[in-house]
Amino acid sequence: MLAAPIPKNEQTRIDTLKSLNVLDTAAEERFDRITRLAQRLFSVSISLVSLIDTERQWFKSSQGLDASETPRDISLCGHAIEQDSVFVVEDSTADERFADNPLVIGVPFLRFYAGYPLTMPNGVRVGTLCIIDESPRHFSKQDVAALEDLGRLVVDELVSVQRSTIDTLTGLSNRCGFEMLAAQVLASCGRHGVDTSLLYFDLDYFKQINDEYGHKEGDFALQSFADLLKSCFRESDVIARFGGDEFVVLLSHQPEMPSTEVLDASVQINIVLQRFSAEIAAHNAKHNRPYELAYSVGVCQRLYTSPLTLQAYLAEADKAMFEVKNQHHQHD
Repeated sequence: MLAAPIPKNEQTRIDTLKSLNVLDTAAEERFDRITRLAQRLFSVSISLVSLIDTERQWFKSSQGLDASETPRDISLCGHAIEQDSVFVVEDSTADERFADNPLVIGVPFLRFYAGYPLTMPNGVRVGTLCIIDESPRHFSKQDVAALEDLGRLVVDELVSVQRSTIDTLTGLSNRCGFEMLAAQVLASCGRHGVDTSLLYFDLDYFKQINDEYGHKEGDFALQSFADLLKSCFRESDVIARFGGDEFVVLLSHQPEMPSTEVLDASVQINIVLQRFSAEIAAHNAKHNRPYELAYSVGVCQRLYTSPLTLQAYLAEADKAMFEVKNQHHQHD
């Protein structure tokens, strides 16, 4: 068996995939209608929107297959994303690359495969719209063109999802994107017995920056603050701009590696906030603007057994932030 290769632009590809905010989200009619159409149009047993993650292919939409994911190394979609056009395997048992593949010799007994690589606006391929059948078949030029048309619809939907959940100025999740991702994180933490913390940031004196130095300078301050948040927190943390000068970060108190000790939540928060404070100070010293970035932050912790809803969680963290902000103003 020939394992699915790793593209040269893998890190950019994974970053692009994660920025779509669709991994591990619920099924959506916008994608299901396309896979249903593909299944009927080509008379195949399986049709998938498959996204290639670091070690798995995960199915945003699945017709005819019960599994939600399979290992990446055995996936034919992992080969398809290396192609510029539709990747076709008319008979896997006659192809030495795939004849002994577990997906060929076992369920779903894949014989025919065609996958359209889903190419994002930056040129990165994040997955496929693919069709699969238990019988070999010829795939004509007209078939290729039809699959391409459907694949472009999937790309349009993925880009639409990204645009509706991403803050265009900072590249962070917006409120909608945060709520989608946070719901997934809290549900996962509940299943695995992991506590979380929510940090609610407010960029101090932002109105004065806009009023005194202009909106272009205000945008620079927001972008800089967002970049510092991204550099100080883990990739597994959910970071978002809620609009205006407010940002939130949701942390799960679990180790990055299984063998790593989990620090007490308060200790972990103190460490990361001290690091963030140092990064802010370094930024101010480096850029020598006529103002300095400053912020207030409220912290709220949530046990995995807590019935606290996401909206109540946000309200508690927001309240804590305003208490800190009021203290700052009293000292000004």
